[in-house]
Amino acid sequence: MVALRGLVVFPYMVLHFDVGRDMSVAAVEECMVQGREIFLAAQKDVKVETPEKDDLFEIGTVAKVKQVLKLPGDMMRVLVEGVRRGKLIGYVKRDPYLETIVQVFDEKEGENQAQIVIKEVYMRRITELFEKYASLGARIPTETLYTVNEIEDAGKFADLIAANVAIKMDDKQRVLDCVNELDRLKAVMEILEKEIEIQEIDKELAFSVRQQIDKSQKEYFLREQMKAIQKELGDSDTDKDEIDEFKKKIAELELPEEVRAKAEKEVGRLSRMSPGSPETNVIHTYLDWIVSLPWGVKTEDNLDLKHARKILDQDHYGLTKVKDRIIEFLAVMKLKNDMKGPILCLAGPPGVGKTSIAKSIARAVGKKFVRMSLGGVRDEAEIRGHRRTYIGAIPGRIITSLKQAGSMNPVFLLDEIDKMSSDFRGDPASAMLEVLDPEINNTFRDHYLDMEFDLSSILFLTTANNAQAIPGPLYDRMEIINVDSYTDVEKLNIAKKHLISKQAAAHGLQPKAVKISDAVLMDIIHRYTAESGVRNLEREIAAIMRKAAAKMVEDEKADISVSKHNLREFLGLPKRGEATVMKRDTVGVVTGLAWTAVGGQTLPVEVSVIPGNGKLEITGQLGDVMKESAKTAISVVRAMGRKLKLKQDINETTDLHIHVPEGAIPKDGPSAGVTMVTAVASALTGRKVRHDIAMTGEITLTGRVLKIGGIKEKALAALRAGIHTIILPKDNQNDLDEMPESVMKQLTFCFVSKADDVLKLALME
Repeated sequence: MVALRGLVVFPYMVLHFDVGRDMSVAAVEECMVQGREIFLAAQKDVKVETPEKDDLFEIGTVAKVKQVLKLPGDMMRVLVEGVRRGKLIGYVKRDPYLETIVQVFDEKEGENQAQIVIKEVYMRRITELFEKYASLGARIPTETLYTVNEIEDAGKFADLIAANVAIKMDDKQRVLDCVNELDRLKAVMEILEKEIEIQEIDKELAFSVRQQIDKSQKEYFLREQMKAIQKELGDSDTDKDEIDEFKKKIAELELPEEVRAKAEKEVGRLSRMSPGSPETNVIHTYLDWIVSLPWGVKTEDNLDLKHARKILDQDHYGLTKVKDRIIEFLAVMKLKNDMKGPILCLAGPPGVGKTSIAKSIARAVGKKFVRMSLGGVRDEAEIRGHRRTYIGAIPGRIITSLKQAGSMNPVFLLDEIDKMSSDFRGDPASAMLEVLDPEINNTFRDHYLDMEFDLSSILFLTTANNAQAIPGPLYDRMEIINVDSYTDVEKLNIAKKHLISKQAAAHGLQPKAVKISDAVLMDIIHRYTAESGVRNLEREIAAIMRKAAAKMVEDEKADISVSKHNLREFLGLPKRGEATVMKRDTVGVVTGLAWTAVGGQTLPVEVSVIPGNGKLEITGQLGDVMKESAKTAISVVRAMGRKLKLKQDINETTDLHIHVPEGAIPKDGPSAGVTMVTAVASALTGRKVRHDIAMTGEITLTGRVLKIGGIKEKALAALRAGIHTIILPKDNQNDLDEMPESVMKQLTFCFVSKADDVLKLALME
């Protein structure tokens, strides 16, 4: 047996095909040597390399091998002649070919005179259809048409037609599956009628396309004649009013000389072009862009420092660093008019007001505001645009945004600059270097405009969640202003001064229609949100307003007051569970502190001691730096073995397993060093660790504790977890100068410089 891929062989059909599979080649060679017949069955899926019985169609063709030709690469070309239909019952695997059990059919069994007449009717109709099919352009040999008219056997007639019609393999298999001759004739007639309909539709489409081409050619000749006539009459072949309008706008705009010369040149080209030319639309669009850009248009800056401070304080609570930097910028601008705008990057966790403060800055200084999101931008053309040679080309988003602003000196916010990425289409971060460099952005060149454009008057602001993710050269061009997480007191004030009134207005309520006390707001902050910013807090306040709106619609006299007792009616069960810190002193479990792009978090470290031979197991999706910290911590503890009264053979008799939950979250960084030292020391000595203390700091091999970052974020994370004592590196002592007073009052900081100091504070005697 040979399994065929994409091919169906009919009885009485002579054709050749190539075989290459070992079993197929062996089967053909056996048939040639022994003079035996071969069974040919089509595969259901051509991708199957070694088909089983279920992978083949049941009905195939018993055939004779007439000729075999060897081909290069162990291939073989086989000429076969179909003999009769057969049904695959089963096969026996023989090495190296398959021998099949095939049931053959008597196709004329039980035939009567009435059926013979019906077959004759079908054959005549099919003959007509086949001739029509051939006349529509199908490549049917003349000999085949003669043969069709000569055949009297209905089954052979149907097989011959099916073999010579260009149809899908499934349709051919459908004909082969029809053992009954009458069923076979019906199937062939249906297939022919469908193919003729397809051919007729295809012919109509071709005729329609040809007509359209002829029409286009006719229009072209008419336009050329019109052009010649207009030339003789002295008329322009382009809309004169439109060209005059372009000339007028170019004359009125304060264009640089390079831009003016290029624009006038393009207008001249447009005036000489035929309206039907594809280039006409390209030039027209290009000129539209040039005259619609705000050349020389600048808003007058409001340099009143008191006014600016008032606007910034009205819109945002806190953010002192950002506000002070903007006031400084305005002060310098007042003294030096030609100062180049700074490139400020507001870096901080989500929801702390980075994007909204940019809008307030624009309002404070009286500038237009535009925002461009860079999250997920991978194509350099998004920044610099496409060259005019591309179909549908437009300028990049920098130029497009300036057109939208209608000003050359807006506040331009580049949002999520740390989320840009690069691929085969280019590196947008590199394209941003030209935009954000004050020394060269006065000659920014967009690919579409292909001329210099001055960006030096723009006040660029960027935002990022993680400043470390910004490419180095781009980071170097920006002034980073860290926007820290809000304290609970700051969140309370933001809710009272901004969020409640904003959400009340958004839900059609009066600002004082819903009474929410400070205690309730603090309860929402502690039990319904766990964030660095105030986005979730605003969502919870919005949920309260929705419930209040529903109650007031049902009862106009309803007095809505939210208290601790009815808070669940508005917000449901608290969304925050208990903090993931130990509630009692435990051996081998220490609460560390970590910084993430979305704020600070507690980072429990667990160590288990198991009898063994000194192996170390580290789990919890830790990065390379954190794994190295773990190994360093173990070495530090072993070096302190005598002080800690560890057994001398403890290295050879125990295994250590360090785990940092949650296991599904990747973690990395050096600041968990002291936490790991404490956890390992506790596990090996059996001394419990204080549950009410958290720590952070990098450890060295000699036991020194090094300075780390993110102190404020980590302190707030400890407070959220209910911890009020924090161990910090001594070198971080100066960082507390910027810590809010409300946080300092709630926390006790212990400063250490050596691992010994950490263990004295954290381990119980």
